[in-house]
Amino acid sequence: MADRSLRGIRLGAQSLQSEEGVVFMERAEYTYTCTACGRDTKLMFAADAEAPETWECRTCGGEATLSVNGTAVTVDHSGDKTPRSHWDMLLERRTLPELEELLEERLQFVRARRGAGQDVTKERLSA
Repeated sequence: MADRSLRGIRLGAQSLQSEEGVVFMERAEYTYTCTACGRDTKLMFAADAEAPETWECRTCGGEATLSVNGTAVTVDHSGDKTPRSHWDMLLERRTLPELEELLEERLQFVRARRGAGQDVTKERLSA
């Protein structure tokens, strides 16, 4: 027990376990080349894992592509979805004439309330 004393040890900084009997997985090294700055990044993955086609460059944050035998892998972006804006989603539900009609109705409503001297904010808070 005296040889396993915790006095004077930096807890958390050093492990009390040894590496005896530990079998490491086989590893494979992959190189990623950044398209923006041209730097190479070398990463280790498990040998049976599939390496991703792209990786974020550590230097500039750009897209780095996997290099196999010195040639870059071509990345297929055809399946990527373009982001939809709020306007695009609105146009999926309504047509432009419907939107113009709704806008005109709301403008008439607001103008009528302003003309009558009602405060829109007070009524909205009480509702």
